[in-house]
Amino acid sequence: MNEEEQKKDKFWLYVGLTVFVIVTGIVMVKQSENEKFAPIKEQVDAENAEMNIRVLN
Repeated sequence: MNEEEQKKDKFWLYVGLTVFVIVTGIVMVKQSENEKFAPIKEQVDAENAEMNIRVLN
């Protein structure tokens, strides 16, 4: 019975570690995508700022 309790504890530890690794991987990929497209986003923001002209009567 003692061995079964230890196996359950290790099972949930493995599940927790697997979820942590997957979530960390997804976050790292998203961060690298943000860094890769940062220059394009800056260019779009600059173009929007140039096109934002107010017409006064």
